[in-house]
Amino acid sequence: MSDRVIYLDNNATTPVCPEVVEAMLPYLREYFYNPSSAYEQSKLTRAAVEQSRATIARLLNASQPTEVIFTGSASESNTTALRGTLAANPDRRHVITTAVEHPSVMEVCKDFQRNGYEVTFLPVSRSGQLEFKDLIHALRPDTALVTIMHVNNETGVVFPVEKLAKIVKLTDPRVIFHTDATQSVGKLPIDLSGVFLHVDLLSFSGHKLHAPKGIGVLYMRKGTRCRPLLIGGHQENGRRAGTENVPYIVGLGKACELAAADFRNTYSEKKTLRNRLEAFILENIPYCYLNGRETGRLPTTTSVSFECVEGESVLYALGEHGICASTGSACSSGSLAPSHVLQAMHIPLTAAHGTLRFSYGRFTTEADIDALIAVLPGIIARLRTMSPYWDTTANRPNDSTIALG
Repeated sequence: MSDRVIYLDNNATTPVCPEVVEAMLPYLREYFYNPSSAYEQSKLTRAAVEQSRATIARLLNASQPTEVIFTGSASESNTTALRGTLAANPDRRHVITTAVEHPSVMEVCKDFQRNGYEVTFLPVSRSGQLEFKDLIHALRPDTALVTIMHVNNETGVVFPVEKLAKIVKLTDPRVIFHTDATQSVGKLPIDLSGVFLHVDLLSFSGHKLHAPKGIGVLYMRKGTRCRPLLIGGHQENGRRAGTENVPYIVGLGKACELAAADFRNTYSEKKTLRNRLEAFILENIPYCYLNGRETGRLPTTTSVSFECVEGESVLYALGEHGICASTGSACSSGSLAPSHVLQAMHIPLTAAHGTLRFSYGRFTTEADIDALIAVLPGIIARLRTMSPYWDTTANRPNDSTIALG
């Protein structure tokens, strides 16, 4: 096994930037005070919290910092947005979402169904994209909430949230629009006072943009009807109880500052790396499909389905070379079915089970891509010789296999 770790799973989590660690350390050591306390020393920690809040508001171009609420994770932010909206609008019993949401949204919506709400799951095309007409037809007089992610965590497909939110608000201003922007904040421009003006609620977490795990944000536009999930304290203007996690809030603020300062260069660099890897795969590995290739995608994500291999086996083989990636299959959880995202995109089973996701971050280099390129074709070729779906003699899927079009 290689001693060098080549990390290509940044959509799962990112390494914390050294600058972020340095910014946090004083608030773990000297300035440990509770920001809600009355004595003079606590004012330093309160000031640090509010400075980070202002930094994040600038990154999102929110109209005011008080619209930024600190939480423990994007999952908490999503749950607060969804449950809080329905609690604040009890006369409406219908929710609209997509068939490809992150489980932190998907499972809450399924729980709504079990409790008597009606939920519409919008379909996606083979490319993973939504159709405007499906949203328009789904809206009803009793719709309380529309929740649609900005970027899909598995495929990197970007949904036109700014246009979808505008459709919703022009149809019925009382409908609350929420977006899970966990995979896009710091990677794509988000202008909540401009093109994202019709978005009421937005969630993201720190550990997807080189801040620590355990810190998240819920943006709540002023005037939005949404009840708090956690009660029992005055923190966050009464919208999320619990003593603020000051060091992690400071770290998230620093990470957002770094993202804003280097956004254009990072975007361009990662797109170059992604395009190089994808061109190599298409040229050198037959019978594979780039998921979402036909539509707009985040430049930090490659989702590729290989015919006639098991994704878990490919990951194990990559691990022998020190390469960390992830699979689009849920096999590791004991299910034989591929992920709900791939099923919604109608990827054939023989390819869906062989789906890998490579995702790039601030520290991904050309050398990392070189290392992957050097071993990936051989791994796929070797594993295909073991597959009952692969014709070794003809070097293609056998006649019983439904090949990708």
